[in-house]
Amino acid sequence: MLSLDDARIRASFANVSVRERKNIVLPDPSTIDWEHVDYLGWRDPRLPLVGYVVAVVDDEPVGLVLRQTESSPRRRTLCSWCNDVTLPNDVVLFSARRGGAAGRRGDSKGTYICQRFECNDNVRKLPPAAYAGFDREAARQERIASLRERVATFIASVARD
Repeated sequence: MLSLDDARIRASFANVSVRERKNIVLPDPSTIDWEHVDYLGWRDPRLPLVGYVVAVVDDEPVGLVLRQTESSPRRRTLCSWCNDVTLPNDVVLFSARRGGAAGRRGDSKGTYICQRFECNDNVRKLPPAAYAGFDREAARQERIASLRERVATFIASVARD
């Protein structure tokens, strides 16, 4: 992912008002290992049900504010972004208000995501050998590419009007 500064992260949010954008609590960009980040995701320390994601969509960073549902899934759920079957963490339903006129009408879209946005780490774990001659590194690279594609597709579907 591109290395982003505070101003570029803040300006990337597509589903918030100008006032809401100013109140977003940002992570410290200097602590982020940008080479191992396919999307930037973090939780708001003041608002426990709010999360933020920023990813590159069509060569530009696009961010969304997400809201976690208050109820948890009844069964262990698969993250729709990393598709990790051996998750060491919880997966929850997040919804995002759509951008533009649709968002002003109250339209939103939801998806199941790792609660603390651990997908970047999950896809980088070397998968077990599925059979003799299985290329584990190629499988890992495919998982990374798939994560980028799924995140970008979700963000684009929410951000466009």
